[in-house]
Amino acid sequence: MKNKKELLVTTLLCLLPMLAGVLVYHRLPETIATHFGFNGEANGWSSRAFTVFGIPAFMAGINLLVQFALNSDPKKQNMSSALRTLSIWTVPLLSIFVSFMVLGNALGYEIHIETVTPLLIGLIFIAIGNFLPKTKQSYTMGIKLPWTLASEENWNRTHRIAGFLWVLGGIVMILFTLLHFWSAWLFIVLIIILAFVPCVYSYLLYKKGI
Repeated sequence: MKNKKELLVTTLLCLLPMLAGVLVYHRLPETIATHFGFNGEANGWSSRAFTVFGIPAFMAGINLLVQFALNSDPKKQNMSSALRTLSIWTVPLLSIFVSFMVLGNALGYEIHIETVTPLLIGLIFIAIGNFLPKTKQSYTMGIKLPWTLASEENWNRTHRIAGFLWVLGGIVMILFTLLHFWSAWLFIVLIIILAFVPCVYSYLLYKKGI
């Protein structure tokens, strides 16, 4: 019953921006900027109809997939309850955030997308990194590698180092944003570090028999 309520509420939240879009539909231009570069300048556009209805519908679809994966995991009892809650509510919040940022920009409001977006991403990294060491082996949450799934010790060590790196990475992202010292290549390098260092570390543990 709880899972059904979560699914209903989160899906409705994903679709909520449609209501806002309908209310201001007549004020929106036919073509709306929906993708932006690191400097905040638009580099991708969509139709008014897709922006108002398509984006929330797409996010609702992602929400359904996330919920299905989490609820179908044979080891779902091992998941950190806090990280599971974060995973469930992140997609609806992103749907609201993305839609209102795009709609606000289309209506002419001054929205510093190049600042707000990386700040939000940094906070998400910090939140996930804080809870990563507390989640146990599962098939849908965490760093799912053959050797982390085969060894509980490998899983725990890998997620401790990953949690530390993700929190640190989130802080760096926020600081770089506030200092206006940010670029596409820095973002890519940071993401590569956060993704690959824990994987390499996990593999090295595996080679040591852990």
